Amino acid sequence: MDSFLFSFMATILLLPGAAAEVGTGHMGSIGVIVDNSSRIGKEEIVAMKLAIHDFNNKSNRQLDLHVRDSQSDPVLTLLSARNLIKKRRVQAIIGLETWEEASLVVELGSKAHIPIVSLADAAPQWATDRWPLLVRASPEKHLQMKAVAAIIGSWGWRRINVIYEDTNSAGSEIIPFLADALKQVGSEIGYLAALTPSSAVNSSSLSDQLQRLKGKQSQVFVVHSSLSMAERLFSKANELGMMEKGSVWITTDSITNLVHSMNSSVISSMEGVLGMKSFFQEDGARFQDFYSRFRQKFRSLYPKEDNHEPGIFAVRAYDAVWSVALAMDNNGSTQQLLEKIELSDFHGLTNRIKFERRRLAPQRMFQIVNVIGKSYRELGFWSEGSGFAKPTNGQIQNSSSMDILGQVFWPGGPTSTPRGWALPTSETPLRIGVPLNATFKQFVSVTYDDGGNPSVSGFSIEVFKAVLKHLNYSLPHEFFPFSGTYDDLVEQVHLKKFDAVVGDTSIVSKRWEQAEFSHPYTEPGLMMIVPEKVETSNRAWLFMKPFTKAMWVLTGAITIYNGFTLWLIERNQNPELMTGSILNQMGTLVCLSFTTLFSMHGGRQHSNLSRLVMVVWLFASLVITNSYTANLTSMLTVQRLEPTVVDVEDLKSANSIVGCSGRSFVVRYLVDVIRIKESNIKDITSAEEYAPALRSGEIAAAFIEAPYAKLFLAQNCKGFAASGKTYKVGGFGFVFPKGSSILPDISKAVLEVAEKGELGDLENNLIGSQKCDSNAEISEDSSSLSPSSFWVLFLITGGVSTVCLVIFMARERLTYLYNYLLGHMAIWRLISAVMRRWRSHPRGRFSRGISDVESNGNAQHTSMHSPQYFGYRVPWQRNYSSRSSS
Repeated sequence: MDSFLFSFMATILLLPGAAAEVGTGHMGSIGVIVDNSSRIGKEEIVAMKLAIHDFNNKSNRQLDLHVRDSQSDPVLTLLSARNLIKKRRVQAIIGLETWEEASLVVELGSKAHIPIVSLADAAPQWATDRWPLLVRASPEKHLQMKAVAAIIGSWGWRRINVIYEDTNSAGSEIIPFLADALKQVGSEIGYLAALTPSSAVNSSSLSDQLQRLKGKQSQVFVVHSSLSMAERLFSKANELGMMEKGSVWITTDSITNLVHSMNSSVISSMEGVLGMKSFFQEDGARFQDFYSRFRQKFRSLYPKEDNHEPGIFAVRAYDAVWSVALAMDNNGSTQQLLEKIELSDFHGLTNRIKFERRRLAPQRMFQIVNVIGKSYRELGFWSEGSGFAKPTNGQIQNSSSMDILGQVFWPGGPTSTPRGWALPTSETPLRIGVPLNATFKQFVSVTYDDGGNPSVSGFSIEVFKAVLKHLNYSLPHEFFPFSGTYDDLVEQVHLKKFDAVVGDTSIVSKRWEQAEFSHPYTEPGLMMIVPEKVETSNRAWLFMKPFTKAMWVLTGAITIYNGFTLWLIERNQNPELMTGSILNQMGTLVCLSFTTLFSMHGGRQHSNLSRLVMVVWLFASLVITNSYTANLTSMLTVQRLEPTVVDVEDLKSANSIVGCSGRSFVVRYLVDVIRIKESNIKDITSAEEYAPALRSGEIAAAFIEAPYAKLFLAQNCKGFAASGKTYKVGGFGFVFPKGSSILPDISKAVLEVAEKGELGDLENNLIGSQKCDSNAEISEDSSSLSPSSFWVLFLITGGVSTVCLVIFMARERLTYLYNYLLGHMAIWRLISAVMRRWRSHPRGRFSRGISDVESNGNAQHTSMHSPQYFGYRVPWQRNYSSRSSS
């Protein structure tokens, strides 16, 4: 109900021309403490005087405003507050440009039970909880930090430097919010440069800070400070050449909100700067009236000021006075006054004024400006939830990318997007750490000349040099050997002692906490290397090993097929193949099939087709049997080896000792993941120690990363083998600081080196350069002969058998058809002869005539059923009589 009455009264009073009389007489006094020497303080004084004048005219009551100048001195601020409370007996105090001033006054106000309305640009989150009489009349900064992060994320800058004025408010309000917002866009704060308030007058201190920043790789700077500090900062940055091509400068609204008041010399020093500016509507009738009156009064009070336009600080001061004035009541207590201020809900000079837990509601829209020459250009807006926006032809276009705002004028004048980081130079080369005591020197080897200068070589170094050739810029660098562990070496990057690490550094999650890795240039994997012993298992079935299963099956199938072909062709001429039961004939067929493999029965074959099948198959069987004999002889005479340990579980159950490099991550992996006792792990300090330790039984197995394992087996190709599974962990990569701007280019170049085959050539050169006295033994599967070695031979013998079988079947069919036709022709000729005879002789002599025909016409007694009776000759005729007689 109180909120409704408060809003209703505020609406009546704020109506243009309203003459409603709420009451008469003196309402009370409001104290104001501002810095009359600063632009912010000047704008606030003018705005608050206009506000109290407007309120008195609208309400027809008298409300006094007592102004005190703090001169930016906390002690003087505290004395001014005591004077206002004790002597002027004010009901509330407004102003206090900095949190340092506000924190002193609010403590005094709490004791005197006086509400303090602070206009400080920032304050700790816990301030209103600690001091119940504190009201913050300026919005929080967390949404503005999201806007800054959105700009950085839009251009892909991964690491930034923050320059801020070292006040309690900056440390508690700005830095944490900015760090969180940057993390959401994949960026981070690389360096924090705290400028003490004395830096504004002490040029040497400011120069030292900027010199340190100039040496940083990242050239993206976010500045949060007062206007006086910013003026000195940008002037000095120009002198040091930090506002040139490639750099990026972004200012918060603490600076950019006053860009309208800067003189030409100051704003020209900020050319190319992007700034966040608090947005407020300037086209309303009420603001336009305020604008004209403000300019007139400001010019009269401060004639030396070049610019007289009001900014956001004037608008907030005007609304703050109205909030307090509307809440004041002669009969009200301090608590009631505080509650009414907190319940304020009215339309102020430009925006709606509403408090949440005694804090002004956060501002959700910011204007983005770009300083060009001696002026600035409004690029567009950013708001939470909508991203970047730009009015175009009366419509608002939104995007998550800043490209929608159009062309940006960057420092140094380039229109293209700055890289945002400085390339190393010959004067400031990249400091690269390399492992001094690498286990396998083929990857990284460090030698020293007579002068003590290090020289670095090896596979990892060659890969890095190949990667640098694929960058579109030069990368001057120097190598610095490091004698600690690999974890310590990675930590040096985190401690900023090295700019990068190049070497056989494995990519593991623990190291990722301190730095970032490029794309791996070797395959990941942890392998178990064990000694080999003479194979003793499965010797009873060794006679089956010369051929693969497929070869055995194919040989048996083609043998039975050829035997079936011979049996079918020879069965009509060979009585042995026709006699007996079906089971007996099947046994004969199988016996015939396999006996042809070992002996030749050419004398028993009656058909040329069967002889052709026999010759071809005997040739094929001769090749197959000799190949089998040769391969079996090789298996019996050549010694075959097998691993001594098949699985890691065998090591754990036997409590065996294993070896690995104590300087790598492998030790912790064996203990934490594979669960091998730490007491059973022996530290191997050099690659040459592995082979003797394995041969002597000092260690049962060696756990080596995959790139090392390939190299070790190439050097020791006899007597050792990889056993068990490969654990997918590790892989070598180059190390860079978190958020490094070079890292994305390095990773891309690694992929290009791999895709173009350069990485494979380097690996082949590494492995091929290793010498070994013996060749590695081939595996069992590769020594067994498969059908791929004999497919032409099987094709020939199977094809010949098939062709002969087809010819035989066709000839049998033709013979049957031919005999069938001849039999029917003989019957018809006999009938024709009888009919002719019957016509030419009387019926009575018919029977005798037939006898006469037989006796006279065929003295040789040829049978009429024979084909020769009719004058035909048969080219081939089977001796069926001999078959039946037998």
